[in-house]
Amino acid sequence: MPTYPARVRVLADCSTSAVTAALAADRDDFLRATDRLAGLDPEQVGLVLGAVLRSLLEDLHPHGLASDDAQDVIVRCARSAAGWFPEVDVGALVLVLSGALGMHPHEDEPVPVSPLDVARHSPLMVADLLVAGGRTFPPYLHDALAGIAVAEANDLP
Repeated sequence: MPTYPARVRVLADCSTSAVTAALAADRDDFLRATDRLAGLDPEQVGLVLGAVLRSLLEDLHPHGLASDDAQDVIVRCARSAAGWFPEVDVGALVLVLSGALGMHPHEDEPVPVSPLDVARHSPLMVADLLVAGGRTFPPYLHDALAGIAVAEANDLP
């Protein structure tokens, strides 16, 4: 893995731990990892995991994501997680998927999910999509972090 600044390394490590625990259906490790992830900057967590989700969705649905496809992703993810993580919330999965696709609540609307909901449901969906597509997490994480770094560098005056 490339060398990242310390705060980015922490985000990458926490994200990796959460996705790895979700892939293993290890409830205890998942709760520990997602608690750590929820303690980080929620905007950064959302940006990184949202970028990973978006890339996975683009790879698995190269001709576009129809509403039936989105529903299938949400239902499959909820079903696969329910056995080991019964707190899975379909509403949170919908909002995580919507956010990854760039559909966010208006500024004057309350955000219907907490940072902990995002930290738990994003890795669940990432893990589900990785399994569905026979993919691995590191390349997607690296591309997401690199894309954000480029975007931030282009925003500098």
